[in-house]
Amino acid sequence: MRSLSSLEYTEWTVNYFLAKTEPKSYSISDLERDRTTVWDGIKNPQAIHAVRTMKPGDRILIYHSGGESAITGLAKVTAPPRPDPKDPKSAVVDIQYVARFDPPTLLSEIKQTRLFDDWALVRQGRLSTMAVPPDFIAWLRKHYPTAGL
Repeated sequence: MRSLSSLEYTEWTVNYFLAKTEPKSYSISDLERDRTTVWDGIKNPQAIHAVRTMKPGDRILIYHSGGESAITGLAKVTAPPRPDPKDPKSAVVDIQYVARFDPPTLLSEIKQTRLFDDWALVRQGRLSTMAVPPDFIAWLRKHYPTAGL
């Protein structure tokens, strides 16, 4: 039996990202209704980098900001990222609805654990799209064992 190189292994692993949205402009309910959408409008260079590293099959935690401040659902990447037609310096990615988290995981709950103080969600409140650390996914799986994480 042949062993997988680290490159081959990386191609088969699922990475997790978090994408913030204002529920007034596009919510988990909108994604659930639409089933798929193009995730666009990203301006921050760190967030654009995160989008450019996404690959089909990766998972995206949908986070509502502005009032609710909570992870509300899960989506998956369905196509490789591509340049944003409205802004060639940015990137877009196609995503598909997977699940709604009920109840949502509140930012205050995440902060109270003190386990993720070094994660960009806690440290950089305005960053719109970011990688999610594996230890957070393990923690979240305990809350939503049937969500498809």
